[in-house]
Amino acid sequence: MSLIFYAWGEACYIWLLGLSIIGNYYFGRWIFHRGSLISSRQIKLFFALTFNLSLLLYFKYANFFATNLADLLHLLFPQYHFAVAQNLLPARLPIGISFFTFHAISYLIDIYRGKCKAQKNLLELSLYIAFFPQLIAGPIVRYNTIEKYLTKRRHSWSAASYGIRRFIIGFGKKVIIANPLGEVADAIFSSQLDGLNCWLAWVGVLCYTMQIYFDFSGYSDMAIGLARVFGFKFPENFNYPYIAKSVKEFWRRWHMSLSAWFRDYVYIPLGGNKVGLKRQYFNLVLVFFLCGLWHGASWNYVVWGLFHGFFLVFERLRIGKIFLAAMPNFLQHIYLMLVVTVGWVFFRSPDLTHAIDYLELMFCGGSDVVVASEISRLLNLHFVWTVGALSVIGLSPLVKNSAAIMIKRGGGYLLIFDLFLLASFIFAIIRLSFATHNPFIYFQF
Repeated sequence: MSLIFYAWGEACYIWLLGLSIIGNYYFGRWIFHRGSLISSRQIKLFFALTFNLSLLLYFKYANFFATNLADLLHLLFPQYHFAVAQNLLPARLPIGISFFTFHAISYLIDIYRGKCKAQKNLLELSLYIAFFPQLIAGPIVRYNTIEKYLTKRRHSWSAASYGIRRFIIGFGKKVIIANPLGEVADAIFSSQLDGLNCWLAWVGVLCYTMQIYFDFSGYSDMAIGLARVFGFKFPENFNYPYIAKSVKEFWRRWHMSLSAWFRDYVYIPLGGNKVGLKRQYFNLVLVFFLCGLWHGASWNYVVWGLFHGFFLVFERLRIGKIFLAAMPNFLQHIYLMLVVTVGWVFFRSPDLTHAIDYLELMFCGGSDVVVASEISRLLNLHFVWTVGALSVIGLSPLVKNSAAIMIKRGGGYLLIFDLFLLASFIFAIIRLSFATHNPFIYFQF
């Protein structure tokens, strides 16, 4: 059924998912083969990783690398013309390729490290890689986390009801909060910058800051909820990242499965915290360079990753520690939100030039520009007071803690909570019916 789900949205690439599954099934068994010497197992792992990364590099980065190589050669040798082969890549990126590739890589490395055994049943490994809730946009689930659920699962009314409630919460985050915020952000970021003022630039990036959180955490809630209905327990992917007071804390709360993946499979193999300080700083920057590049074949994402890497290094330096320690908690929080919000400008802008011009408008722009009618319509009182209030409330654990208390008490409290969820679900469906396209932000990655 997961393969049918994938084919429904990406039938032309079902062969690619099948190739990844079958290839990693045999690579896993090959690496796990008993009696292998350490050196030979390293060679096997090298070939297995090359197989996976080759698929990812071709389908996601071929044009990016070819274009930048041609630009570099033209810069070094301006007297020559370097033609770039156009259309190296298919017109559309295969859905979920970054996610199912990282799932496969973690599976192979964990076999190599002895953390799990190679799966002998092809169908069970297929279920791990292609399981539909997390196939398209995460969270990135380790094989050893759900290995026991592949063959033996317990189903109960309590687990199913928890999964349904969690799904509705995520669905509401996406449709009721993230989509209206996205309409405003899209209208502002797609406008000509000379038609915006400083205030609108801040509105646009703040709406996107809220949108990407509710969009992606909403998807994660839906995935975790659906998995629970089917008897799987997925790890949490978000822990209220915008209440953090440092960039380091932010990355312990934001997209936790991706952060942990890069920590365990890139940062620690590079030496982690066991090497000298300069090497640690280099490793951090390298990890976030790769994290940015993972998000897309664009210099925008690379700069976004390096931007966060810089602040992570800064916070480890003596001057950074003194800087944070000297500020009260609310100023630390403002510092974090300012860093993250500026970073989202690079993430959302179509190119680096637009991002730099947008930042200049945010910090140096005037306020004498007439607001476009479309943006004025979106920024009405209903949006400001309803969606804005929901956004602020949803950024803290208040709702989660209140819901947990109501569920624990049961009876009338649980009935009120479920009626609220039902009303939210119906409202979200009605709102969804008026929209033509509702993509999740992380589908593009």
